[in-house]
Amino acid sequence: MVSLLRIAGLLIEDAFRWLLLLFRSAESLRIENLFLRRQLALYIERGIQPYRVDAATRVSLAVLARLFDWRGALVAVQPATMIRWHRAGWRLLWRMKSRAGRPPIPKELRELIRMMARENVLWGEERIANELRLKLGIRISPRTVRKYMPKRPPGRPRGDPRWSTFLRNQATAILACDFFVAVTATFRMLYVFVVIEHGTRRLAHVNVTTHPSAAWTLQQLREVIADADAHRYLIHDRDSIFACHLDDSIRALGLAVLRSPFASPKANAICERVIGTIRRECLDWMIPMSEAHLRAILREWVDHYNGGRPHSALGPGVPGPPAGSARTSKAEPRCRWTSGALVRAKSVLSGLHHEYSV
Repeated sequence: MVSLLRIAGLLIEDAFRWLLLLFRSAESLRIENLFLRRQLALYIERGIQPYRVDAATRVSLAVLARLFDWRGALVAVQPATMIRWHRAGWRLLWRMKSRAGRPPIPKELRELIRMMARENVLWGEERIANELRLKLGIRISPRTVRKYMPKRPPGRPRGDPRWSTFLRNQATAILACDFFVAVTATFRMLYVFVVIEHGTRRLAHVNVTTHPSAAWTLQQLREVIADADAHRYLIHDRDSIFACHLDDSIRALGLAVLRSPFASPKANAICERVIGTIRRECLDWMIPMSEAHLRAILREWVDHYNGGRPHSALGPGVPGPPAGSARTSKAEPRCRWTSGALVRAKSVLSGLHHEYSV
């Protein structure tokens, strides 16, 4: 890098000197040339050897030699050396201009290939190349597509879709269930069973019991899926309550059972999240006195959750919006307010939450 800067500096300096010489007379230049030749003859007579010519000087002399007949003025080196410098310069020039192999494809096409590979994890280079050729009219080799495809991340050796991708694709047909514990004012332990729909985020069923069992759990699930033909999957963990005969009965009702891996709550993340929401927004602020009291609290809060609580995952939206509820549109102004409008507030759980409507 330093040599290139020095070469560029010498070339710029010689260019300025040449521009200054244009303003001088021809007679003055001839006299100066003769004066310099006389001084150079002294060094030739004494046999003084110059220092080794560096790369910057070689380039400068090679460029200046193309402007006049240099053979009569060359003193420092042999003519064959100057010719060798010329050839080396041309080889360097063509090496910089020519590159081995095919030129790279456009940047936009490379980004398109990477985007298609990320969005379609099951596609290989053949499928992407055919998609580009048939749909977009871009003829490209599958080997070129493979060159620009993103590297497969560790932990996914076969390129299978992620668990989150499966859940998103099957959200409308998935139910998830789980238990959590609540304690009454008399330190009595109660078990709360929760069933949620992935697609709508609606709490399909919530019930309380003191002695959970497989038979009781199966009855709760039957109440949820009795008249629902759209559900195809049920996710639950590996708790002993979910016995083998319970899963067999669920399969007989037409649902496929998906058991989450050991110690992997994220595999049932939506149900785990709603249990955390129940605790943070309801049970952490109220102390149930009995089983009936807890059931009444949860019933009121579930109605609020399904019909009045906004959910960010829905856009935001409400799992089961009431009739006549206001919905914003992108075409409407950001701030829409009718003068004299009356806002109604509905208390939930004795003022713990409120629902607002116009």
